[in-house]
Amino acid sequence: MVVRFRSKKLPKIIDVSVPLEVGMPAWPGSPGFQIYKTLTLESGGDANISQLDTDVHIGTHVDAPCHFITGGAAVEDLSLEVLIGSTYVANLPELTSITAKDLEALKLPKNTSRLLLKTRNSELWQQEVREFKPDFVALTADAAEWVVEHHIKLIGVDYLSVQRYGDSPLTHEILLGAGVIILEGLNLTNVDMGVYQLICLPLKLVGSDGAPARTVLVKE
Repeated sequence: MVVRFRSKKLPKIIDVSVPLEVGMPAWPGSPGFQIYKTLTLESGGDANISQLDTDVHIGTHVDAPCHFITGGAAVEDLSLEVLIGSTYVANLPELTSITAKDLEALKLPKNTSRLLLKTRNSELWQQEVREFKPDFVALTADAAEWVVEHHIKLIGVDYLSVQRYGDSPLTHEILLGAGVIILEGLNLTNVDMGVYQLICLPLKLVGSDGAPARTVLVKE
């Protein structure tokens, strides 16, 4: 795939990834994120070597179908053609949950196939809130059905889950069962509503149900 930028000016690149660091918010029951040195120059080693111990559903990450669908595809099978390309960022600052009616009211540009939803969740990342917030904004099951019915191939949200805390897995099951890629944990604080080029590159973890992803938006 070749991503072309028509403008002769350098494009503006916006990093919407959450830094992976010890003490960051994690889903209740998750081991979270840990990184530690196994070798250091200071202690006489030949190099500095670090080791990761982390949940794959931490920070900015993608969900693969096998996260909730038996026999579903794993991370290495996710389409780069879907993970890279034109995306629409919608701003929903007043909502406490996102329903099908809310998505319909957006009046998305024709042929939108990737949709990122900016909510009050992004303020949590901006303010570096460390504890998990169960009242985060997310999609209802009927919103997931709307996404599938409108042929959206990738849906992105700005907290750790596309479904509300305490809900059944139905929202995930609807999306992943239809092959929609879920991108979670975005920080969209510095992103205005509109069309961007999305570049999302999850780690190619063979057989994994999810993977952290460095994700940027490009605005000409």
